[in-house]
Amino acid sequence: MESSGKCPGGASPAAPTPVTTPAPTPSRRGVLAGLGMAAAAPLVLGAGRTRQRGPAPAARSTVLRNAALVLTMDPALGDGPLGTVANADVLLRDGTVAAVGRRLPVPPGTQVVDAAGKLVMPGFVDVHTHLWQSSMRGGCADRDLFGWLADCNWTTFSRIPAADMYRFVRLGALDSVQSGVTTLVDWVDALPYDTTVQYVRALADTGMRFTYAMFQAEREAALIPRVKRELLDPVPLASAQVATHAARAIQGLNRLHWDIAQELGVMLNSHVLERSEQRADDPIGVLTDIGALGPRLLMNHAIHLTDAEIGALAAHDVRVSHCPLSNMRLASGIMRLPDLARHGVKVGLGQDGGTNDSSDFFALMKTAIGLQRARSLDASVFPQVHDVLRIATLGGAEAIGMADKVGSLTPGKLADVIVVDPAALNFAPRFDWVGQLVFNARPENVHAVFVNGRPLKLDGRLVDVDPDRVVREAEAAAGRLRAAS
Repeated sequence: MESSGKCPGGASPAAPTPVTTPAPTPSRRGVLAGLGMAAAAPLVLGAGRTRQRGPAPAARSTVLRNAALVLTMDPALGDGPLGTVANADVLLRDGTVAAVGRRLPVPPGTQVVDAAGKLVMPGFVDVHTHLWQSSMRGGCADRDLFGWLADCNWTTFSRIPAADMYRFVRLGALDSVQSGVTTLVDWVDALPYDTTVQYVRALADTGMRFTYAMFQAEREAALIPRVKRELLDPVPLASAQVATHAARAIQGLNRLHWDIAQELGVMLNSHVLERSEQRADDPIGVLTDIGALGPRLLMNHAIHLTDAEIGALAAHDVRVSHCPLSNMRLASGIMRLPDLARHGVKVGLGQDGGTNDSSDFFALMKTAIGLQRARSLDASVFPQVHDVLRIATLGGAEAIGMADKVGSLTPGKLADVIVVDPAALNFAPRFDWVGQLVFNARPENVHAVFVNGRPLKLDGRLVDVDPDRVVREAEAAAGRLRAAS
């Protein structure tokens, strides 16, 4: 769904919460000139020490022993398009995948996780979400996109204080982890700096890999490089994008966002054509005019594209996020996913925050298949099971420019891995485990989650997390929001 940075007519409202200390409106030249200084000046605490925030590193080695089936997502490392290997081990060492194979020798002191009877695969990559929207789950259930934005999104976002923002984001992030998400991209609207601190801290505290895509109005655009420098760069698992909402009415702001993204060397992340009415905003024309079409552009939703626009995306290697559950919930339409695939456009899956309703990546995959079959009345239409599993992992990594790091169990890549237990009422008996991963599995089947080789979930439970406390704190925060309305 669109963020509060977008109006139905295409104009962008002012930031919903003012920054604590107002500053004069900077010029585009002033903002961009400051970026060079920002990049050269790390946040220093104490005696010349750059602060790092986040969980402690994992044990040096872990072996997932004797998995019934490993899906490497690397056709060169196993059978078929998903690189399947039966009865195999996966060795994680120093935060990377060291080896996949049968009866692997392991270093002394290696932690052994029994994966017998289970499936092992790369963690899911969620390329578009808004975690703060856990604050209003189930809200505005009878609204389309525009009604949901007006009656739930805008009226909630601007009233969340910094401390409670932490609680909502932590709830949403942990829910994603337990579903098997190891990497996500969070599109975040304009926030004051102190609230951004709490938002990033909530993400970092989960131990997951994340990209913070930050929107700011022109007046506060200097916060974008500051947040990257002070809050994201010190976190080993964090990275940055610049968020925008392409529309002709705010083309100047879109251009500034693109200029900042180029100076920082990061992707531009824009909502595009979620509803057909947004055709009036001319988002593709705007992104073309500012020179943003290319592999450093991620378009969210991109439902109502023309043939010519799909061709242009393919020609420029533009990346796209597909959010089928949210699009269905908000009556936004069905992405032309088969056409995008036919043209070779890189697509990942996104949960899209509150209108995904729960962080269930298996439901997301199943819906991505089901919507295309329902529209085409053809069970052979793209995506098939192997297609959607790839989109959910390596495809998502490709879409956000991280395929050299995550998305497959290729040795040398980062050790972002999940273990799925099929011995459950909803999954058994074994018939076609690859198909059952998509059509039967649920978050409770995720037995273990590793990010950078560090366990975030083991034996079906989040590690070092009190879920009851997380829920209590989020409930109390929601109660304060309701009382203040």
